[in-house]
Amino acid sequence: MSAARVATGPDDVGIVPTGVANLEAVAAAFRRLGRTPRLLDSAAGISSADYVILPGVGSFAGGMAELRRRGWAEAVRRRVTEGRPTLAICLGLQLLCQESEEAPGTAGLGCVPGRVVRLAENCRVPQLGWNRLGAPAGTTFLRSSIVYFANSYGLEAGPAGWTAAMGRHGSRFVAGLERGGVLACQFHPELSGKVGAGLLKRWLAEAPGAAAEFERRVERPTLAAAC
Repeated sequence: MSAARVATGPDDVGIVPTGVANLEAVAAAFRRLGRTPRLLDSAAGISSADYVILPGVGSFAGGMAELRRRGWAEAVRRRVTEGRPTLAICLGLQLLCQESEEAPGTAGLGCVPGRVVRLAENCRVPQLGWNRLGAPAGTTFLRSSIVYFANSYGLEAGPAGWTAAMGRHGSRFVAGLERGGVLACQFHPELSGKVGAGLLKRWLAEAPGAAAEFERRVERPTLAAAC
């Protein structure tokens, strides 16, 4: 991958190399928007980057094994839980969930409640190609549109605490999620032409403010008085 490996300043965009992703396609999409993404190589880098991208094309077990082997799982989980600007793509969305039918016994990051299941068998699986995404009114990032998918598994229902956009391939599945500065796409925005570019541009522009608003709304426990 030809993404820069040095910090890019106040709008630092970092990509988590999960070992199961086409990193160059993701990096190229951000370069077209005038950004120079870098590969992240530590938990500290994941924590400190202004924007973090969690891509993935491959198996749930493989993606989780790589995050845990490198000691990055907790840093990603913390970012997402705090609503900081984070973009999960395809398998990346699934890794945020509690578990997947694809890998029984393998725990996901658990940021998104729910179990990922195989798409309905009354349509061709994997789903490869363009399909409709239906977004509710009032979303920060997601818009109803036609986008590019490449998946065999998906989350069946929108989870509590998240705004969900839905798709249909035999049966309904979660096509996208957002909360605070977090955007999770079951589809590939980097392969979705002008629609995908517009989505990435909105995320870059709006995620910091959405994250700050989310932080203000989150209830914080009252600290116990010092002894």
